[in-house]
Amino acid sequence: MNVVSQRASGPPAPPAPAVQERDAICLPSRPPGTPRSRGSPAVENWDAICPPGQSVSEPATRVGSLLPPRPAWVEIDLNRLRRNFQLINHDKPSQLGVLSVLKDEAYGHGALPTATAALACGASFLASSTIQEAMLLRDQGIRARLLLLGERQEAELPWCVAHDLTCCVSDPFTVAKLGYLAARAGKRAPVHIKINSGMNRYGVRWDKAASLATLIDSTPSLFLEGALTHFAQSDETDKTFALVQLARFDEALRALARSGLSVKLRHICNSGGFLDLPQAHFDLVRLGILPLGVFPSAVCRRIPGIEPIMTVKARIAAIQQLQPGESVGYGMRYVAPSPRRIAVLPIGYGDGFPRVRNQGFALIHGRRAPLVGGTTMDALMVDITGLPEAQPWDEAVLMGRQGQEEISVHEIAKLKNSVSYDVLTGWRGRLPRIYIGQIAPETGQPENGSS
Repeated sequence: MNVVSQRASGPPAPPAPAVQERDAICLPSRPPGTPRSRGSPAVENWDAICPPGQSVSEPATRVGSLLPPRPAWVEIDLNRLRRNFQLINHDKPSQLGVLSVLKDEAYGHGALPTATAALACGASFLASSTIQEAMLLRDQGIRARLLLLGERQEAELPWCVAHDLTCCVSDPFTVAKLGYLAARAGKRAPVHIKINSGMNRYGVRWDKAASLATLIDSTPSLFLEGALTHFAQSDETDKTFALVQLARFDEALRALARSGLSVKLRHICNSGGFLDLPQAHFDLVRLGILPLGVFPSAVCRRIPGIEPIMTVKARIAAIQQLQPGESVGYGMRYVAPSPRRIAVLPIGYGDGFPRVRNQGFALIHGRRAPLVGGTTMDALMVDITGLPEAQPWDEAVLMGRQGQEEISVHEIAKLKNSVSYDVLTGWRGRLPRIYIGQIAPETGQPENGSS
Protein backbone atom coordinates (compact mmCIF):
# COMPACT_ATOMS: atom_id res chain seq x y z
CA MET A 1 0.00 0.00 0.00
CA ASN A 2 1.15 3.51 -0.66
CA VAL A 3 -1.32 5.41 1.51
CA VAL A 4 -4.05 3.57 3.36
CA SER A 5 -6.83 5.11 5.41
CA GLN A 6 -8.56 3.05 8.08
CA ARG A 7 -12.07 3.99 9.13
CA ALA A 8 -13.95 2.91 12.20
CA SER A 9 -16.13 -0.08 11.44
CA GLY A 10 -19.82 -0.28 12.22
CA PRO A 11 -23.17 -1.30 10.82
CA PRO A 12 -24.01 0.23 7.46
CA ALA A 13 -26.21 3.29 7.57
CA PRO A 14 -29.52 3.14 5.73
CA PRO A 15 -29.41 4.30 2.12
CA ALA A 16 -29.56 8.03 1.60
CA PRO A 17 -32.71 9.31 -0.05
CA ALA A 18 -32.52 9.56 -3.81
CA VAL A 19 -31.44 12.97 -5.09
CA GLN A 20 -32.64 14.15 -8.47
CA GLU A 21 -30.17 17.00 -8.88
CA ARG A 22 -26.70 15.45 -9.09
CA ASP A 23 -25.08 18.89 -9.09
CA ALA A 24 -26.55 19.62 -5.66
CA ILE A 25 -24.15 17.07 -4.18
CA CYS A 26 -21.32 16.85 -6.66
CA LEU A 27 -20.60 20.36 -7.84
CA PRO A 28 -18.50 22.88 -5.89
CA SER A 29 -20.23 25.44 -3.74
CA ARG A 30 -18.09 28.33 -5.10
CA PRO A 31 -19.42 30.12 -8.21
CA PRO A 32 -17.86 29.06 -11.50
CA GLY A 33 -14.72 30.99 -12.34
CA THR A 34 -13.88 32.04 -8.78
CA PRO A 35 -10.45 31.00 -7.46
CA ARG A 36 -10.28 28.02 -5.18
CA SER A 37 -9.18 28.43 -1.58
CA ARG A 38 -5.49 27.97 -1.01
CA GLY A 39 -4.75 24.34 -0.16
CA SER A 40 -7.93 22.97 -1.73
CA PRO A 41 -7.38 20.34 -4.41
CA ALA A 42 -7.91 21.51 -7.97
CA VAL A 43 -10.64 19.66 -9.83
CA GLU A 44 -10.39 19.77 -13.60
CA ASN A 45 -13.24 17.42 -14.40
CA TRP A 46 -16.17 17.23 -12.04
CA ASP A 47 -17.70 14.38 -14.03
CA ALA A 48 -14.68 12.28 -13.07
CA ILE A 49 -15.81 12.59 -9.45
CA CYS A 50 -19.54 12.25 -10.08
CA PRO A 51 -19.99 10.58 -13.48
CA PRO A 52 -23.36 11.22 -15.15
CA GLY A 53 -25.80 8.53 -14.25
CA GLN A 54 -24.02 7.43 -11.06
CA SER A 55 -26.43 6.92 -8.20
CA VAL A 56 -25.89 9.04 -5.13
CA SER A 57 -28.31 6.96 -3.06
CA GLU A 58 -25.57 4.50 -2.13
CA PRO A 59 -25.20 2.88 1.32
CA ALA A 60 -22.85 4.86 3.52
CA THR A 61 -20.33 2.00 3.62
CA ARG A 62 -19.86 2.31 -0.16
CA VAL A 63 -20.02 6.08 -0.33
CA GLY A 64 -17.33 6.27 2.35
CA SER A 65 -14.63 5.27 -0.08
CA LEU A 66 -15.68 8.11 -2.42
CA LEU A 67 -15.90 10.84 0.19
CA PRO A 68 -13.16 13.47 0.34
CA PRO A 69 -10.77 12.91 3.25
CA ARG A 70 -11.51 14.56 6.56
CA PRO A 71 -9.29 17.63 7.07
CA ALA A 72 -7.97 16.17 10.35
CA TRP A 73 -6.10 12.89 10.55
CA VAL A 74 -3.37 10.77 12.13
CA GLU A 75 -0.36 9.95 9.97
CA ILE A 76 1.75 6.83 10.65
CA ASP A 77 5.18 6.54 9.02
CA LEU A 78 5.88 2.84 8.41
CA ASN A 79 9.36 3.60 7.09
CA ARG A 80 10.28 5.13 10.44
CA LEU A 81 8.72 2.15 12.22
CA ARG A 82 10.99 -0.19 10.27
CA ARG A 83 14.02 1.96 11.03
CA ASN A 84 13.16 2.01 14.73
CA PHE A 85 13.00 -1.79 14.85
CA GLN A 86 16.32 -1.99 13.01
CA LEU A 87 17.96 0.42 15.48
CA ILE A 88 16.62 -1.66 18.39
CA ASN A 89 17.97 -4.84 16.78
CA HIS A 90 21.38 -3.20 16.40
CA ASP A 91 21.32 -2.01 20.02
CA LYS A 92 20.28 -5.25 21.69
CA PRO A 93 22.35 -8.41 22.25
CA SER A 94 21.96 -10.67 19.23
CA GLN A 95 20.50 -13.58 21.21
CA LEU A 96 17.84 -11.44 22.94
CA GLY A 97 14.33 -12.01 21.56
CA VAL A 98 11.77 -9.27 20.96
CA LEU A 99 8.07 -9.51 21.77
CA SER A 100 6.05 -6.72 20.13
CA VAL A 101 3.21 -5.48 22.34
CA LEU A 102 0.17 -4.58 20.21
CA LYS A 103 -2.51 -3.88 22.81
CA ASP A 104 -5.06 -1.13 22.13
CA GLU A 105 -4.32 -1.11 18.38
CA ALA A 106 -0.57 -0.90 19.06
CA TYR A 107 -1.08 2.16 21.27
CA GLY A 108 -3.30 3.78 18.65
CA HIS A 109 -0.94 3.19 15.70
CA GLY A 110 -2.68 0.16 14.17
CA ALA A 111 -2.07 -3.40 15.36
CA LEU A 112 -1.87 -5.04 11.93
CA PRO A 113 0.75 -2.76 10.30
CA THR A 114 2.78 -2.72 13.52
CA ALA A 115 2.65 -6.53 13.77
CA THR A 116 3.65 -6.87 10.13
CA ALA A 117 6.64 -4.56 10.63
CA ALA A 118 7.68 -6.26 13.88
CA LEU A 119 7.63 -9.73 12.34
CA ALA A 120 9.41 -8.56 9.19
CA CYS A 121 12.14 -7.10 11.40
CA GLY A 122 12.65 -10.26 13.41
CA ALA A 123 10.24 -10.18 16.36
CA SER A 124 9.63 -13.73 17.59
CA PHE A 125 6.45 -13.04 19.56
CA LEU A 126 3.47 -10.69 19.59
CA ALA A 127 1.21 -9.77 22.51
CA SER A 128 -2.30 -8.44 22.96
CA SER A 129 -4.39 -7.65 26.00
CA THR A 130 -7.87 -8.83 24.97
CA ILE A 131 -9.03 -11.88 23.09
CA GLN A 132 -10.87 -9.58 20.68
CA GLU A 133 -7.57 -7.91 19.74
CA ALA A 134 -5.90 -11.28 19.27
CA MET A 135 -8.71 -12.76 17.19
CA LEU A 136 -8.78 -9.71 14.92
CA LEU A 137 -5.09 -10.29 14.17
CA ARG A 138 -5.77 -13.96 13.49
CA ASP A 139 -8.63 -13.00 11.17
CA GLN A 140 -6.28 -10.62 9.36
CA GLY A 141 -3.84 -13.43 8.65
CA ILE A 142 -1.32 -13.09 11.48
CA ARG A 143 -0.19 -16.63 12.40
CA ALA A 144 2.80 -15.74 14.59
CA ARG A 145 3.09 -16.68 18.26
CA LEU A 146 0.73 -14.45 20.23
CA LEU A 147 0.74 -14.02 24.00
CA LEU A 148 -2.39 -12.84 25.77
CA LEU A 149 -1.45 -10.55 28.66
CA GLY A 150 -3.59 -10.39 31.78
CA GLU A 151 -6.16 -12.90 33.00
CA ARG A 152 -8.67 -14.87 30.95
CA GLN A 153 -12.30 -15.61 31.65
CA GLU A 154 -13.22 -19.29 31.53
CA ALA A 155 -15.35 -18.68 28.40
CA GLU A 156 -12.28 -17.34 26.57
CA LEU A 157 -10.11 -20.40 27.10
CA PRO A 158 -11.62 -22.58 24.31
CA TRP A 159 -10.85 -19.77 21.85
CA CYS A 160 -7.28 -19.59 23.08
CA VAL A 161 -6.75 -23.30 22.53
CA ALA A 162 -8.50 -23.38 19.16
CA HIS A 163 -6.53 -20.43 17.76
CA ASP A 164 -3.13 -21.09 19.35
CA LEU A 165 -3.18 -18.07 21.65
CA THR A 166 -0.67 -18.46 24.47
CA CYS A 167 -2.10 -17.67 27.90
CA CYS A 168 -0.52 -16.22 30.99
CA VAL A 169 -1.62 -18.37 33.96
CA SER A 170 -1.52 -17.61 37.67
CA ASP A 171 -4.03 -19.94 39.35
CA PRO A 172 -4.76 -23.70 39.51
CA PHE A 173 -8.27 -23.42 38.03
CA THR A 174 -7.03 -21.87 34.78
CA VAL A 175 -4.28 -24.51 34.58
CA ALA A 176 -6.82 -27.32 35.01
CA LYS A 177 -9.30 -25.89 32.53
CA LEU A 178 -6.66 -25.15 29.89
CA GLY A 179 -5.22 -28.63 30.36
CA TYR A 180 -8.62 -30.23 29.83
CA LEU A 181 -9.38 -28.18 26.72
CA ALA A 182 -5.93 -28.78 25.20
CA ALA A 183 -6.21 -32.53 25.82
CA ARG A 184 -9.64 -32.63 24.22
CA ALA A 185 -8.23 -30.81 21.18
CA GLY A 186 -5.26 -33.16 20.96
CA LYS A 187 -2.79 -30.34 21.63
CA ARG A 188 0.05 -29.59 24.02
CA ALA A 189 -0.54 -25.92 24.73
CA PRO A 190 2.33 -23.66 25.84
CA VAL A 191 1.66 -21.37 28.79
CA HIS A 192 3.60 -18.63 30.58
CA ILE A 193 3.38 -18.45 34.35
CA LYS A 194 2.75 -14.90 35.52
CA ILE A 195 4.65 -14.07 38.71
CA ASN A 196 3.64 -11.19 40.97
CA SER A 197 6.94 -9.66 42.08
CA GLY A 198 5.42 -6.62 43.76
CA MET A 199 3.22 -4.75 41.31
CA ASN A 200 0.25 -6.60 42.84
CA ARG A 201 -1.90 -6.55 39.76
CA TYR A 202 -1.79 -9.99 38.13
CA GLY A 203 0.13 -13.15 38.91
CA VAL A 204 0.99 -15.71 41.58
CA ARG A 205 3.25 -14.43 44.38
CA TRP A 206 6.93 -15.03 43.73
CA ASP A 207 7.24 -17.22 46.84
CA LYS A 208 4.38 -19.48 45.70
CA ALA A 209 5.22 -19.76 42.01
CA ALA A 210 7.05 -23.09 42.23
CA SER A 211 3.97 -25.03 43.33
CA LEU A 212 1.88 -23.68 40.45
CA ALA A 213 4.71 -24.38 38.01
CA THR A 214 4.84 -27.96 39.28
CA LEU A 215 1.11 -28.31 38.62
CA ILE A 216 1.60 -27.04 35.06
CA ASP A 217 4.50 -29.43 34.50
CA SER A 218 2.41 -32.36 35.72
CA THR A 219 -0.36 -31.59 33.21
CA PRO A 220 0.52 -33.62 30.06
CA SER A 221 -1.41 -31.35 27.68
CA LEU A 222 0.39 -28.19 28.87
CA PHE A 223 3.93 -27.02 28.33
CA LEU A 224 5.56 -24.54 30.73
CA GLU A 225 7.22 -22.41 28.05
CA GLY A 226 7.68 -19.11 29.84
CA ALA A 227 7.78 -17.19 33.10
CA LEU A 228 7.22 -13.46 33.34
CA THR A 229 6.70 -10.59 35.72
CA HIS A 230 6.21 -6.87 35.19
CA PHE A 231 8.10 -3.85 36.48
CA ALA A 232 6.08 -1.26 38.40
CA GLN A 233 8.74 1.39 37.69
CA SER A 234 11.63 0.76 35.35
CA ASP A 235 12.09 4.01 33.44
CA GLU A 236 12.83 6.47 36.25
CA THR A 237 16.19 7.32 37.78
CA ASP A 238 15.45 5.53 41.04
CA LYS A 239 15.68 1.81 40.26
CA THR A 240 15.35 0.65 43.87
CA PHE A 241 12.01 -1.12 43.56
CA ALA A 242 12.80 -2.43 40.08
CA LEU A 243 15.84 -4.18 41.57
CA VAL A 244 13.68 -5.58 44.37
CA GLN A 245 11.33 -7.02 41.76
CA LEU A 246 14.23 -8.43 39.78
CA ALA A 247 15.55 -10.16 42.91
CA ARG A 248 12.12 -11.66 43.60
CA PHE A 249 11.84 -12.91 40.02
CA ASP A 250 15.29 -14.49 40.34
CA GLU A 251 14.18 -16.09 43.61
CA ALA A 252 11.12 -17.58 41.91
CA LEU A 253 13.22 -18.93 39.03
CA ARG A 254 15.66 -20.54 41.48
CA ALA A 255 12.73 -22.18 43.27
CA LEU A 256 11.56 -23.59 39.94
CA ALA A 257 15.06 -24.91 39.27
CA ARG A 258 15.18 -26.62 42.68
CA SER A 259 11.95 -28.39 41.69
CA GLY A 260 13.61 -29.61 38.52
CA LEU A 261 11.76 -27.14 36.29
CA SER A 262 13.15 -24.81 33.66
CA VAL A 263 11.50 -22.41 31.25
CA LYS A 264 12.57 -21.51 27.75
CA LEU A 265 11.43 -17.87 27.83
CA ARG A 266 12.02 -15.70 30.90
CA HIS A 267 10.89 -12.10 30.53
CA ILE A 268 10.46 -9.10 32.78
CA CYS A 269 11.52 -6.04 30.74
CA ASN A 270 9.20 -3.52 29.16
CA SER A 271 10.67 -0.68 27.08
CA GLY A 272 12.09 1.07 30.15
CA GLY A 273 13.64 -2.12 31.48
CA PHE A 274 15.16 -2.92 28.10
CA LEU A 275 16.79 0.52 27.96
CA ASP A 276 18.04 0.82 31.53
CA LEU A 277 18.29 -2.66 33.08
CA PRO A 278 20.44 -4.93 30.89
CA GLN A 279 20.87 -7.35 33.81
CA ALA A 280 17.12 -8.03 33.54
CA HIS A 281 16.99 -8.85 29.83
CA PHE A 282 16.85 -12.66 30.27
CA ASP A 283 15.53 -14.29 27.06
CA LEU A 284 12.87 -11.90 25.78
CA VAL A 285 11.92 -8.22 26.12
CA ARG A 286 8.40 -6.90 25.68
CA LEU A 287 8.52 -3.70 23.63
CA GLY A 288 5.41 -1.58 23.08
CA ILE A 289 6.06 2.14 22.99
CA LEU A 290 9.76 2.17 22.04
CA PRO A 291 9.46 0.91 18.43
CA LEU A 292 6.79 3.57 17.92
CA GLY A 293 9.53 6.15 18.50
CA VAL A 294 8.51 7.26 21.98
CA PHE A 295 10.82 6.87 24.95
CA PRO A 296 8.92 5.93 28.12
CA SER A 297 10.37 8.73 30.23
CA ALA A 298 12.51 11.83 30.06
CA VAL A 299 15.40 10.19 31.94
CA CYS A 300 15.72 6.72 30.44
CA ARG A 301 18.56 5.82 28.07
CA ARG A 302 18.25 6.97 24.45
CA ILE A 303 18.94 5.01 21.28
CA PRO A 304 20.12 7.60 18.73
CA GLY A 305 17.99 7.78 15.61
CA ILE A 306 14.73 6.48 17.01
CA GLU A 307 11.92 8.84 15.98
CA PRO A 308 8.15 9.04 16.59
CA ILE A 309 6.12 7.48 13.80
CA MET A 310 2.82 9.25 14.60
CA THR A 311 1.88 12.77 13.54
CA VAL A 312 -1.51 14.40 14.18
CA LYS A 313 -2.54 16.94 11.56
CA ALA A 314 -5.43 19.20 10.59
CA ARG A 315 -6.09 21.88 7.99
CA ILE A 316 -7.15 25.45 8.71
CA ALA A 317 -10.90 25.43 8.10
CA ALA A 318 -11.61 29.12 8.74
CA ILE A 319 -9.88 32.38 9.67
CA GLN A 320 -11.50 35.06 11.82
CA GLN A 321 -10.38 38.66 12.28
CA LEU A 322 -10.81 39.76 15.90
CA GLN A 323 -10.89 43.37 17.01
CA PRO A 324 -9.65 44.49 20.44
CA GLY A 325 -12.06 43.37 23.15
CA GLU A 326 -13.68 40.61 21.05
CA SER A 327 -13.63 37.03 22.32
CA VAL A 328 -13.50 33.61 20.75
CA GLY A 329 -15.10 30.30 21.73
CA TYR A 330 -17.31 29.05 24.54
CA GLY A 331 -17.18 31.01 27.77
CA MET A 332 -15.30 33.90 26.13
CA ARG A 333 -12.07 32.50 27.60
CA TYR A 334 -9.88 34.56 25.29
CA VAL A 335 -10.32 38.28 24.69
CA ALA A 336 -8.22 39.89 21.99
CA PRO A 337 -5.88 42.56 23.41
CA SER A 338 -5.30 43.95 19.91
CA PRO A 339 -6.36 43.07 16.38
CA ARG A 340 -5.78 39.32 16.06
CA ARG A 341 -6.02 36.80 13.27
CA ILE A 342 -7.48 33.51 14.48
CA ALA A 343 -7.38 30.17 12.62
CA VAL A 344 -9.93 27.45 13.32
CA LEU A 345 -8.75 23.82 13.12
CA PRO A 346 -11.51 21.18 12.75
CA ILE A 347 -10.24 18.91 15.53
CA GLY A 348 -11.08 18.92 19.23
CA TYR A 349 -11.49 16.96 22.41
CA GLY A 350 -13.92 14.66 20.60
CA ASP A 351 -10.85 13.50 18.67
CA GLY A 352 -8.61 13.14 21.70
CA PHE A 353 -6.95 16.55 21.96
CA PRO A 354 -6.81 17.77 25.58
CA ARG A 355 -9.62 20.08 26.72
CA VAL A 356 -7.48 23.10 27.58
CA ARG A 357 -7.97 26.86 27.68
CA ASN A 358 -5.34 29.23 26.29
CA GLN A 359 -2.68 26.52 26.47
CA GLY A 360 -0.70 24.62 23.89
CA PHE A 361 0.48 25.21 20.36
CA ALA A 362 0.02 24.17 16.76
CA LEU A 363 2.73 24.16 14.12
CA ILE A 364 1.84 26.16 11.01
CA HIS A 365 4.38 26.93 8.30
CA GLY A 366 7.03 25.45 10.57
CA ARG A 367 6.39 27.86 13.44
CA ARG A 368 4.63 27.60 16.78
CA ALA A 369 1.28 29.35 17.00
CA PRO A 370 -0.50 29.53 20.39
CA LEU A 371 -3.91 28.00 21.00
CA VAL A 372 -6.45 30.53 22.29
CA GLY A 373 -9.83 30.08 23.91
CA GLY A 374 -11.09 26.69 24.99
CA THR A 375 -10.78 23.45 23.03
CA THR A 376 -14.23 22.38 21.88
CA MET A 377 -15.46 18.96 20.78
CA ASP A 378 -14.82 19.54 17.09
CA ALA A 379 -12.62 22.63 16.86
CA LEU A 380 -9.80 24.57 18.41
CA MET A 381 -8.55 28.06 17.71
CA VAL A 382 -5.01 29.24 16.97
CA ASP A 383 -3.59 32.76 16.97
CA ILE A 384 -1.90 33.20 13.58
CA THR A 385 -1.44 36.96 13.78
CA GLY A 386 2.28 36.46 13.34
CA LEU A 387 1.79 34.21 10.31
CA PRO A 388 0.36 36.41 7.56
CA GLU A 389 1.17 33.72 5.00
CA ALA A 390 -1.24 31.24 6.62
CA GLN A 391 -4.36 30.65 4.53
CA PRO A 392 -7.47 28.44 4.68
CA TRP A 393 -6.72 24.73 4.20
CA ASP A 394 -3.04 25.09 5.01
CA GLU A 395 -1.72 22.14 7.02
CA ALA A 396 -1.19 22.37 10.78
CA VAL A 397 0.49 19.86 13.08
CA LEU A 398 -0.91 19.27 16.57
CA MET A 399 1.56 16.53 17.51
CA GLY A 400 4.73 15.74 15.61
CA ARG A 401 7.28 17.63 13.54
CA GLN A 402 6.89 20.35 10.92
CA GLY A 403 10.07 21.89 9.58
CA GLN A 404 12.53 22.32 12.45
CA GLU A 405 9.84 22.54 15.13
CA GLU A 406 8.28 19.65 17.04
CA ILE A 407 5.41 19.17 19.47
CA SER A 408 6.16 15.91 21.27
CA VAL A 409 3.71 13.46 22.77
CA HIS A 410 5.21 14.33 26.16
CA GLU A 411 4.26 17.98 25.62
CA ILE A 412 0.66 16.96 24.90
CA ALA A 413 0.73 14.69 27.97
CA LYS A 414 1.59 17.70 30.17
CA LEU A 415 -1.43 19.57 28.77
CA LYS A 416 -3.55 16.53 29.58
CA ASN A 417 -1.96 16.09 33.01
CA SER A 418 -1.29 12.49 32.03
CA VAL A 419 1.32 10.26 30.36
CA SER A 420 2.39 9.64 26.78
CA TYR A 421 0.65 6.24 26.67
CA ASP A 422 -2.67 7.91 27.41
CA VAL A 423 -2.16 10.49 24.65
CA LEU A 424 -1.21 7.94 21.99
CA THR A 425 -4.14 5.65 22.73
CA GLY A 426 -6.51 8.60 23.17
CA TRP A 427 -6.69 9.71 19.53
CA ARG A 428 -10.19 8.65 18.59
CA GLY A 429 -11.27 6.34 15.80
CA ARG A 430 -13.02 9.10 13.88
CA LEU A 431 -9.58 10.48 13.01
CA PRO A 432 -8.56 8.51 9.89
CA ARG A 433 -5.21 6.73 10.10
CA ILE A 434 -3.10 7.39 7.02
CA TYR A 435 -0.15 5.02 6.53
CA ILE A 436 2.93 6.29 4.73
CA GLY A 437 5.12 3.60 3.16
CA GLN A 438 4.72 -0.15 3.31
CA ILE A 439 6.60 -2.94 5.00
CA ALA A 440 7.34 -5.81 2.63
CA PRO A 441 6.52 -8.92 4.73
CA GLU A 442 9.52 -10.97 3.59
CA THR A 443 12.24 -8.38 4.09
CA GLY A 444 11.09 -5.65 6.43
CA GLN A 445 12.12 -3.15 3.74
CA PRO A 446 9.86 -0.44 2.29
CA GLU A 447 8.46 -1.37 -1.09
CA ASN A 448 9.39 0.65 -4.15
CA GLY A 449 6.96 3.43 -4.90
CA SER A 450 5.81 3.92 -1.31
CA SER A 451 5.18 7.51 -0.39
